[in-house]
Amino acid sequence: MLKDPWFTVQEIDPSTFAISEYGHWEKVHSFLLIGDTRATLIDTGLGIDDLSRVTSQLTSLPIDVLTTHVHADHIGSHGKYERIFVHQADQDWLVNGIQGLPIEQIRKDMSRDITIPPPDTFDPKTYQPFQGEPAGLLVDGDVFDGGGRKLMVLHTPGHSPGHLSFFERDTGYLFTGDLLYDTTPVYAHYPSTSPVNLAHSLEKISALEGVTKVYGAHNTLGLSPTILNEVRVAVPYLREHNLLRFGTGIHQFNGFSVQF
Repeated sequence: MLKDPWFTVQEIDPSTFAISEYGHWEKVHSFLLIGDTRATLIDTGLGIDDLSRVTSQLTSLPIDVLTTHVHADHIGSHGKYERIFVHQADQDWLVNGIQGLPIEQIRKDMSRDITIPPPDTFDPKTYQPFQGEPAGLLVDGDVFDGGGRKLMVLHTPGHSPGHLSFFERDTGYLFTGDLLYDTTPVYAHYPSTSPVNLAHSLEKISALEGVTKVYGAHNTLGLSPTILNEVRVAVPYLREHNLLRFGTGIHQFNGFSVQF
């Protein structure tokens, strides 16, 4: 398997790869799906190092980037790719940046708790999140054709207004971005988030049939689809106990947690 000083490449199957940044506290994953004529890259990581160095070694096909959401830790190498897709509700953030989020805070989060040497090209004092126009917009229910690999587009807001998840029915892979992962809480306690929408989005993915693996964008790579059974228990609990509002804190379930 490909070795890299910053990125860890893990083969999910012979044409699907996770590209992870374990040297950073956020433990971010991006995913490369190689089709027959094109490849699809779900998110582009932190931007501490150049993700295209890795993807160019894994495929020579043209690459389309699908954005789960426009937070700095998922769009870091967007500028290395020509065709970027995003949901309309996150489009303004992609073009103009997130209003009200100080660059100093982004730089602080990006540069703390790094456990392996970052590249010499990374300077936290000048780090700048990507800004640019997308090649196209994705809407709920779209089927994105990545060179023969078809991804169902699911609008799953809550963590961000335009958050997207992607389901590949042929393999059963469900890519959940920051909607669902383990170990650390899924965040919906910032002003731009929505606890109510997050619960609705969790309910939406839990109703999918044929999921074989859940690939969140942080922490453990690849979760059993049984976590969706827990989601089906958690959402009614949160509703019944009036917890879907800011300030109710961290709510722990079997395999995941949320923070409102």
